[in-house]
Amino acid sequence: MFVRELALTDYRSWPTAQFTLAPETTVFVGRNGFGKTNLLESLFYVATLRSHRVSTDAPLVRSGCDAARVSATVENDGRELTVDLTIAAQGSNKAAINTRPVRRTREVLGILRTVLFAPEDLALVRGDPGERRRFVDELVAQLRPIAAGAKADYDRVLRQRSALLKTAGAAMRRGETDTVMSTLDVWDDQLADLGAQVTAARLAVVRQIAPHVTGGYAAIAPHSRPATIAYRSAAGLEVDASPGGDESVPAIREILGQRLKDMRGREIDRGLCLVGPHRDDLELVLGDEPAKGFASHGESWSFALALRLASVELLREDGVDPVIMLDDVFAELDVRRREKLAEFTAGAEQLLVTAAVADDIPAAVGGRRIDVGVSDDDGPRRSVIVSDASSNGESSND
Repeated sequence: MFVRELALTDYRSWPTAQFTLAPETTVFVGRNGFGKTNLLESLFYVATLRSHRVSTDAPLVRSGCDAARVSATVENDGRELTVDLTIAAQGSNKAAINTRPVRRTREVLGILRTVLFAPEDLALVRGDPGERRRFVDELVAQLRPIAAGAKADYDRVLRQRSALLKTAGAAMRRGETDTVMSTLDVWDDQLADLGAQVTAARLAVVRQIAPHVTGGYAAIAPHSRPATIAYRSAAGLEVDASPGGDESVPAIREILGQRLKDMRGREIDRGLCLVGPHRDDLELVLGDEPAKGFASHGESWSFALALRLASVELLREDGVDPVIMLDDVFAELDVRRREKLAEFTAGAEQLLVTAAVADDIPAAVGGRRIDVGVSDDDGPRRSVIVSDASSNGESSND
């Protein structure tokens, strides 16, 4: 799989940009803040419908504009599909496949599969549970797009149920207990059903990726403690023990439904939804200790790399060689980890790399080089292409 064409309009720092790419290594070089990462982020958005840097879409739209547009033509095993996305600063986004509008933007999921390595990956080990949930959900979105739809529906129901819980206590004091309880019953049924689908999909992916994480970490840090991962549900060990997948949905739905009943009084008192996949976590362990709080800086980076390397292997196992993107990650690694990453990514069908300093990139990583700069001539500051050349020095006009 590779991206053949990428076109941007009013996407972050790029008022306009168009690239013709190939199944090879392409390196974008430019100082921090010049817009290199925005290029990789736009492709990551096509693959997952989310940014790896921000939680909302508004920052993706160039300042002063109503919408950003991303168009990516993806070739996979001789088949070519073009995804067009319109990302609104406010309101709903729109999508089209081969110029045909689709009813829901999530219908584009699965067309492009990519794994992005970035400095933010350290938060997978040291950050909050939300970072690790996001990691799993990104994989689910690429492997099982239908399950990603369940996650979007779950988030909607969660927002509405949470809003009810915030006002439930006051409503009950006004004598509206029956109304509150009957409404919660409706939301609980939906939350349990959608939550079971989300949890089952996550569990299946975690069980699939776990051996790849252990093997990847051992390859990066052969003298360290063994690395393992496991899913931890706020609903308890019964859910954790589930094999995951569609066959597990009914049992998980029953468990979540019962937990919601058991926790209803506490949830009303606190005005919070305390049960569901939005409170789950991915447990990362080194030896017998949790990586968060016990892993050294080097061990944390090795674990983060192992998670991304395992993601590549999982997608390949599913029959697709994903586009691998390295966002200024070599600058964060020591020489040994740089070499390991370069060695692993050498076989990628398409490798996209950004770097602020070209010398940070190992000599083994060759390919086409595109220099990115900025200009403020005739208007606000914007990203521009300064030069574009292949590894042998020949210019490439795209």
